[in-house]
Amino acid sequence: MPDALTYKIADSPAEERGIHALNHRTFAGEIPQHAANPQGLLVDRFHAENTYAVCLDGDEVVGMVCGRTARPFSLDGKLTGLDEHLPAGRRPVEVRLLAVDPRYRRGTILPRLLAMIGEHFAARGCDLAVLSGTTRALEMYRRMGCVPFGPLTGEPGAQFQPMYLTLEDGRRQTWAGLSGTGPVGQPENLLPGPVSVAPEVAAAFGRPPAYHRSPEQQAVVDALHRRLAAFVQVRHAQLLLGSGTVANDAVAAQLRLLDRPGVVLAYGEFGERLADHAARSGLDHRVLAGPWGAPLPWPAIEHAVAALPTGGWLWTVHCETSTGQLIDLPRLTSLCAAAGVRLCVDAISSVGTLPVDLSGAYLSTGTSGKALGGYPGLSMVFLRELPRPSGRIPRYLDLGCYAEAGGIAYTQSSNLVAALDTALAVTDWPDRYARLARAATWLDARLRRLGLAVVASREESAPGIVTIALPAALPAAEVGARLEQAGYLLAYQSGYLRDRNWLQISLMGRWTWPALRGLVAALSATTGLVA
Repeated sequence: MPDALTYKIADSPAEERGIHALNHRTFAGEIPQHAANPQGLLVDRFHAENTYAVCLDGDEVVGMVCGRTARPFSLDGKLTGLDEHLPAGRRPVEVRLLAVDPRYRRGTILPRLLAMIGEHFAARGCDLAVLSGTTRALEMYRRMGCVPFGPLTGEPGAQFQPMYLTLEDGRRQTWAGLSGTGPVGQPENLLPGPVSVAPEVAAAFGRPPAYHRSPEQQAVVDALHRRLAAFVQVRHAQLLLGSGTVANDAVAAQLRLLDRPGVVLAYGEFGERLADHAARSGLDHRVLAGPWGAPLPWPAIEHAVAALPTGGWLWTVHCETSTGQLIDLPRLTSLCAAAGVRLCVDAISSVGTLPVDLSGAYLSTGTSGKALGGYPGLSMVFLRELPRPSGRIPRYLDLGCYAEAGGIAYTQSSNLVAALDTALAVTDWPDRYARLARAATWLDARLRRLGLAVVASREESAPGIVTIALPAALPAAEVGARLEQAGYLLAYQSGYLRDRNWLQISLMGRWTWPALRGLVAALSATTGLVA
């Protein structure tokens, strides 16, 4: 990549001719939006009104983007009622013709052009960009903070998604991180929670709050309950206002009503927390524990299940967040079903990272602020059957009270509900699962190649989180702080991580391949380890 690239607002006939040539190569050649012509030049129909930001390599235009404030916009002719889709009270500029020569797409041209055109029109009072992005690059646009709206425009093979981007969101973005050169400004969020959210989710969360008793909000919650239940193949789901700890307390309260003994599997921090839930609730139980991250002792688990009476219960974490270990849930489900034992599952860190079938579980828990892509503050219990209210359970934890009240027993947050509902709707889940699986395998191999000790074995590793046991000579707090300075936010502050000198990389939120490649390079540079 040449070092002497020039960025400027176009102002010469030679630059205009270069703009027309790049326009033709991109939108008549690469993206067949227009017919090709022998001259190899494509003059935009709004050219006289456009302001262009260009990137020059010498005299050659190798990147461009333009803006225009005159109405009607190009999108006005493609989408009825454009302003109804846009935030009120804004002054928009339509940003179009984003094009970078293929030879230069691994550099910082794209973010610099967007930043330049954005600041040019911000100085003229604009605070909202309206644009249409090719469907081939939707993830990139979302990463930039763009909020998609309305139907696709264009023809098959050259379809575009209408979007908008507020000035403040555009300025917050990590422009260099989009092109793979390493993030600047806001760090890449690779925490297990809270995760970075899609711009559509942020927009949904920002709507005015709705009355939680209104018929309209009841319908929204009912639909979200059905969507959540179908997501993990169960009959019922119940939202609770609070963290996953609240949902697990609600499960413990239901187990207490059974008056049957049970077993808690504790092979990490969150399994031990389940044991604490059981103890605090006065449950008759034993704890089956072992070394964190070690392969599970299935003979011991099978023996413990066989020792339970019919109607007893077993409670486990599916993805043990502390170690990155994933329990073989189908095997455990079959084991409990054959023994007549009720299986309860903390699926808080697994739901949303891979397809999860909880149909064989008696009770299970999840949360909004991790891999489902919402904001923290909602948890959920997945149920086989709806319970009845019980005077033996504190009101807020009594799932029967929620069932009796149609799912909204107490104050609910319409903002959190809207954000979670939107996160579920805008995510292509099969694609996400496939990308996560590939990324987890790639990341595990790269870390081991550096000589780092990954806590979970390859056979039992979860796709959403990787825990690294650093040697004493590399304090996790120092490594984590240096990585944050390099632009990567990793987990190392929790007590159980500090005690063990562990560092965690989470893929539960939104991430990009350039960010992961940059992280491995930064980790190598920070630790001095070389593959």
